[in-house]
Amino acid sequence: MKILRQIDSFLARIEQTFLIVLLSVMILLAFLQVVLRNLFSTSILWGDTFLRQLVLWVGFTGATLATRQKRHINIDVFSRLLSDRGQTIVGIVTNLFSAIVCIFLTKAAIVFICDEKSSQSILFANIPTWIFILIIAIGFGLITFRFLTIALENFFHLVKKES
Repeated sequence: MKILRQIDSFLARIEQTFLIVLLSVMILLAFLQVVLRNLFSTSILWGDTFLRQLVLWVGFTGATLATRQKRHINIDVFSRLLSDRGQTIVGIVTNLFSAIVCIFLTKAAIVFICDEKSSQSILFANIPTWIFILIIAIGFGLITFRFLTIALENFFHLVKKES
């Protein structure tokens, strides 16, 4: 479990740095677009398209970090009525179910990326579309890892409490 926590922590540091870089690029590019449009009646042709792609990357990166911090979307109305043991068991089941769903979404994202790669579609400036949608598979893969890690932590917590 210690190794998984170290890997998770390492990945989180990379994701946080990546998120800061992405947000900085987005802010600078958006500001530059506004200045160019308002002062020089021009703009970077691919700027808006690139910004839209960066929003996707920021969203998935944020989702992976939210899952790590257990701040992802969840509905816990009924789990509050359960005992600590019941909450832990429900946590294991829901995290495993979420991981399974994310495995299927990762697999679908990989198929989507392969289809885009084989179609040789270009987004802008001769950059293939599939490069920008890699984040979908990476994001769902990381979210899967996080859900499995949380499920394992809950399981070991339950076993430790019972012994």
